[in-house]
Amino acid sequence: MHDDVYTASGVTELTIIDGQQRLTTITLIYIALYRLAKKLDNPTLVSRIHKTYLINEFAPEAEKLKLKPTDNNKEALQHILNSEDGDEFKGYSRIIENFNFFKSHINFENLETVQRGLTKLIFVDIALDRQKDNPQRIFESLNSTGLELSQSDLIRNYILMGLSRTNQEKIYKSYWDVIERNAKDETLNKSRVSDFIRDYLTLINKEIPNKGEVYVKFKAQFPTATIDELETVLFDLKSLVKFYNKLINPKNELDKEIRTQLEYINRLEINVAFPFLMKVYEDYSNSAIDKETFVSVLNLVQSFTWRRFILGLPTNALNKIFMGLYYHKDFNKDEYLVSIQKILLSLSRAQRFPRNTETINALKEKDVYNIKSKNRTYLLERIENYQNHEPVVIDGNSDITIEHIFPQNPDPKWKLKLGQEEYNFIKENYLNTIGNLTLSGNNGKLGNKPFVEKRDMNIDQKEQGYKFSRLWLNRDLKDNNYWNKEEIQKRAEIIGNRFLKIWELPAIPIELESTNDEINIFDAEDPKHKKLEYAIFFDQRLEITQVAKLYIEIFRQLFDLQPETFFASDLGHKINLSKNPKEDGIRQAVPLNDTYFIESNIDNVGKFERIKQALTIFGFEDELEIKYADKNDE
Repeated sequence: MHDDVYTASGVTELTIIDGQQRLTTITLIYIALYRLAKKLDNPTLVSRIHKTYLINEFAPEAEKLKLKPTDNNKEALQHILNSEDGDEFKGYSRIIENFNFFKSHINFENLETVQRGLTKLIFVDIALDRQKDNPQRIFESLNSTGLELSQSDLIRNYILMGLSRTNQEKIYKSYWDVIERNAKDETLNKSRVSDFIRDYLTLINKEIPNKGEVYVKFKAQFPTATIDELETVLFDLKSLVKFYNKLINPKNELDKEIRTQLEYINRLEINVAFPFLMKVYEDYSNSAIDKETFVSVLNLVQSFTWRRFILGLPTNALNKIFMGLYYHKDFNKDEYLVSIQKILLSLSRAQRFPRNTETINALKEKDVYNIKSKNRTYLLERIENYQNHEPVVIDGNSDITIEHIFPQNPDPKWKLKLGQEEYNFIKENYLNTIGNLTLSGNNGKLGNKPFVEKRDMNIDQKEQGYKFSRLWLNRDLKDNNYWNKEEIQKRAEIIGNRFLKIWELPAIPIELESTNDEINIFDAEDPKHKKLEYAIFFDQRLEITQVAKLYIEIFRQLFDLQPETFFASDLGHKINLSKNPKEDGIRQAVPLNDTYFIESNIDNVGKFERIKQALTIFGFEDELEIKYADKNDE
């Protein structure tokens, strides 16, 4: 099906509305036959294919090709038509890949069969009148069934369909081709145009379109009528896509410091922040902010999202945060960084910027080994390389691997050294935590051996042990004579302090709500040395004045409400849920009911953190408010 015809240089041209892929496929088959006919030295077949199916014999040189795809594909088509075998096309086009397929499958033996097959094809030719028919609506109707086009294909056709050939070429070359070339994952050679336009719509509307509705939202947002209106929209897209290109391809950023931060963000897949970061990148490019501010914003995004990851906070909350951050009412470009920090620090509950205490408490207990490998690598690489002028690269480096100090499958000597109880405790509670993980270039050698052997190993004078390591993560291990629960806890504390310097909490004052009022527990001040006046849980007032009693009451109610959640998540493990507290080594067990007990021998700060973790897992962040007593010194 094609649009109404017009003439250029005396040659009739048609705009194809539906059937482009089929015509391209047939053209590639004929080029393969054409090449084969030349090898067979069959001038009659060569001339018939060339003049009948491939070129307009009497057209000017620029218009000789019968099929005119988009620019890069047109160049590829001209290349395979005019070049000899072995000539490489400079650039990328799927036309080259598809032609190579036909070239490899069409040979001397099946030449006649392929030609006979082509004669059996039936063409239905329907011409439209631009004055009466709407090409775009017909295109949408035809493509509503069958193989689904990508959102970017639909948008491109929507933009170009209603234009004359001249304007199509102008818009394509000046705008759309630039967008397609930049919105591409260059490592995977994968188009990200749909994702880019989705992020752009998110930025301007503060609403994230579904991935399958990007075209519909774009069309509704920009019901283009004239080429001037079209250029206004595309100018915006074109100006932002070069920053999007560097967000998805950090290697294209020339500044090393910025590139490093972009690589971190790319590795963590913080794509949800792209609408915000594109505008910040633009401000940096336009010198509205300096490099230091830009790098600080990139670090801030990492600190915010990584702390939330350590706590296991819901990732869907990030969507709402970042989609409106650049146009937030409190964002002040005169106080660029500080105003962004204040906005993020003022968020509460499920959206909050985790504070230091809750972050480190979660880090000490979190299984950071069985997470995505690139997240695990990011964590250890950044900890190792903090203020290191000779950074260690773990990602892609097979020589440096992650090592369990207390092994996953320990030598029996570990049990003899530690005793059954401590051996079991470490294996169940600390095996995959940050305190027990390190980096090594000799992981295979160290293996499951006892700690002192791993520390001192020097087989063939090759210095495999921890005592010979130059890595920061192994610095203190060389001075240890044993490895037990206490040493793991001490090491986790040291690493935790380093963590807070890398993923910083902005050190700016934030106005807190008065503690004389009821306040959500997520927004409350530290409970250290404080008493409660009362609490409100699910709109029920609890006459509780001690944090210890609040702790037990909340967990009793949660366990009565939904006990399976304690076992389906790691919540039961975090609070030492047990049927046999003495056998399980619980020091101060208190009952939840007639069967189950939990540990109560933790300070008030720890109790608050576990309550918040539980409320987050249950999705009850809004359900607990407390009121501190006016005279709250214990």
